[in-house]
Amino acid sequence: MARSGQLDVEGVLLNWRLEGEGGAPLVCIHGVGSYLEAWNGVAERLRDRFAVLTFDLRGHGRSSRVKGRYEIDAFVAETLALADHVGFATFNLAGFSLGGLIAQRLALTHAERLQKLVLLSTVAGRTPEERHAVRGRLAELMASDASAHHAASLSRWLTEDFQNRNPEIIAELRRRDAETDRDCYVAAYRVLAETDFGGILDRITCQTLIVTGADDQGASPRMARLMHEQVQGSQIAILPRLRHSILIEAPALVADTMADFLLGVDRARAAVAHA
Repeated sequence: MARSGQLDVEGVLLNWRLEGEGGAPLVCIHGVGSYLEAWNGVAERLRDRFAVLTFDLRGHGRSSRVKGRYEIDAFVAETLALADHVGFATFNLAGFSLGGLIAQRLALTHAERLQKLVLLSTVAGRTPEERHAVRGRLAELMASDASAHHAASLSRWLTEDFQNRNPEIIAELRRRDAETDRDCYVAAYRVLAETDFGGILDRITCQTLIVTGADDQGASPRMARLMHEQVQGSQIAILPRLRHSILIEAPALVADTMADFLLGVDRARAAVAHA
């Protein structure tokens, strides 16, 4: 059984869901323009061993559509408030894309709350060219609308083969995109575009797993290897033939990779190429 609800955190209503109560605590943070259901394929494979807390970030899904500038520390505070609400004194934390940046910040500022950390399709150490490219996408987004931005981004997120084989999933993504609040999306995307902890990740002290797609242009394997080098004792998995949206395209592989790490299983994975 799953529990769900809304929590008021200083005037921001956050929509949340908890599955698998009784298991090891796991908080999952989605990416910009997304929603808690993006974790469904992973959560359904983990809920027999983990208590999985997913939620809609401010401005996303069924959480408050907060206007104005967003700050990463507000995302961190809201994540911690939700963890407190469901009784997680300490917890495992997984973040995807923007969620990975929020997870990095939480690990840097509240290490005492974390058991283990999973960074999925997460950015760090952007080159000048990469900073220019993401700021260009932010400028284009501010001049257009979120649904047009999403449509232009599909080829960066999902392989053509997956798109061709799963028209119903693509249709659902487009339906969700049409419901996205443009101002909220821009506010969250600015945090993604302008945040980079690439120079201080050596301060992360908890056990960490870094995962990205081999063909991810934004959260590239180069960035994953940089994080791996900086975070002492970290593990890394580069998922072959995948782009950015690994939660959507390969939830079973992501769930298995996360579970092995979080539960301390050390076995070879033929489907995963380790850097």
